[in-house]
Amino acid sequence: MRVAVAGGTGLIGALVVRKLTTAGHEPVVLARSRGVDLTTGAGLGGKLDGCEEVVDVTNIMSVRRKPAVGFFAAATRNLLDAAATAGARHVIALSIVGVDDVDLGYYFGKRKQEELVRNGPVPWTILRATQFHEFPEPLVDGARGPFVVVPRELSQPVSADEVASALAAQVGQEPGGYVRPLAGPEQLQMADMARRLAKARGSRKIVLPVCLPGAVGKAMTGGALLPREDYARGERTFAEYLRRAANRLS
Repeated sequence: MRVAVAGGTGLIGALVVRKLTTAGHEPVVLARSRGVDLTTGAGLGGKLDGCEEVVDVTNIMSVRRKPAVGFFAAATRNLLDAAATAGARHVIALSIVGVDDVDLGYYFGKRKQEELVRNGPVPWTILRATQFHEFPEPLVDGARGPFVVVPRELSQPVSADEVASALAAQVGQEPGGYVRPLAGPEQLQMADMARRLAKARGSRKIVLPVCLPGAVGKAMTGGALLPREDYARGERTFAEYLRRAANRLS
């Protein structure tokens, strides 16, 4: 089966592409590096021809509301229009556990994405997942100087590979609306995750946890990003991820 993967060169997208290929499907990667700009629709024409399903794992690296909403609104509309034109029968989108309860700018973007998928022209499935084990990586890697600023946040991190497996497993299934969210096996503070990652890499950087102001900070520290309903529980721990991360450096 031909399956379009929007954002197929990113962390989750590349894993989804690999799993679909292993399962015998034919992934069609939609990404700027492959000549497709979903925000403008440039290069999208004809790309979805013959694709029966679409997996949407597009992303933007911004926590500000205006660019996040603008990106997800434009990219999702263009993707859904192209999917409908191509006769795709199913759109599968990745979202975030707690997205309704935290008024972070990026989350407004994800809410817009969900709204468009729910009300769009193609039957849909939305999988919400908690933060990935890899979440602290850009915080640690991008820190200049000896300090790493990390938001105070209670998380239940999940393996990116398990998220990709859950998305790939929806391909070939009937559209399911909101399926059971996916979360990891343990609750951890994001600052502790960053410290453990820095230590595993042999870094001496000092992690500084910072509480975001107002209701956003209160929600993030109070467990708003944890699953509150029945959820699928991932098996891989953060310690396993750290071992693999350390091995990549050795």
